[in-house]
Amino acid sequence: MGKSIFDLTGKVAIVTGATKGLGHGMAIALAEAGANIVVVSRTPHECESVAKEIAGLGVETLAQPCDVTMKASIIELANKTIERFGKIDILVNNAGTAVTIPSEDLTEEDWDKVMDTNLKSVFLLSQAVGKQMIVQKHGKIINIASMFGLVGDKNVLPYLASKGGVIQLTRGLALEWAKYNIQVNAVAPGYVMTPINQKELSEEKVYKYITGKTPMRRLGKAEEIAGAVVYLASDSASYTTGTVLAIDGGWTAQ
Repeated sequence: MGKSIFDLTGKVAIVTGATKGLGHGMAIALAEAGANIVVVSRTPHECESVAKEIAGLGVETLAQPCDVTMKASIIELANKTIERFGKIDILVNNAGTAVTIPSEDLTEEDWDKVMDTNLKSVFLLSQAVGKQMIVQKHGKIINIASMFGLVGDKNVLPYLASKGGVIQLTRGLALEWAKYNIQVNAVAPGYVMTPINQKELSEEKVYKYITGKTPMRRLGKAEEIAGAVVYLASDSASYTTGTVLAIDGGWTAQ
C-alpha cells in the first residue's frame, strides 16, 4: 500500500489542553497518524503522564506546561518546541473553559476568565507559532471553536462570544497567512461525552434535552472530533483554509 493521505509521520504538533477530554483524544489521534506531540496543559505532572502514554505509540513527545493566557509562557512553549524539534508543523488550539451563569449575574472576572482562555490564548499561540510557520513557509493551525460559535444558547454568554471570536480569528488569519502556505481552520464540535462533562450529561433530563435537539439523536464521540483534526492537519487539507467544520450531529443545520 502507498502512503496514506492522512499520514503525519515526522510532523510536529502542539496540542493545548492535551491531558483531558477532547484534547487528549486529538493528541492520541495525531500520534497514531505519526506526528510527534508537544503535550500542553497547566499541570506539569499531567503533561508528563500523557507524554509518556503517547510515547508508547512510537512517536517523540515533549511535555511542556504552559499557561495559555500568558504571553511569556506561550513564547517559552514555542521556543522549547523549536529547540527540541527544529520546527512546528501543526498547532491545535484546544484549551478552553466556560461558566454557566445568567448574563445579569456575570462578573467581570467571569467574562475575563473565559475570554482570556478561549480567545486571547488562540491569538497569542497562533501569533507565536505563526512566526515560526512563516519562516518555514508552511503550517497548519486548527482552532477548536464550538457549534455555539455559530448559534446561540442561554446562560453561557462569554462562551458564545469567545467561540464566535475564534471563528472570525480563524478566517482573518487564514486570509493573512495564505501567502505563507499556512492553513488556518476551525472545528466546531457539538456535545461530546468527556470525563469533564460526564456527570452533567449523564443526568437524564439534560441527556434527553440535548439528544432531543440533535438531529442524529445522540452525543458525539471524541474520536469523531479527533478524526477531523487529523484531516485538517494532513496534506489532504492543503487546499482547505478559513473554514469551520461543524461536527455536531446536525445541530447547526436546523
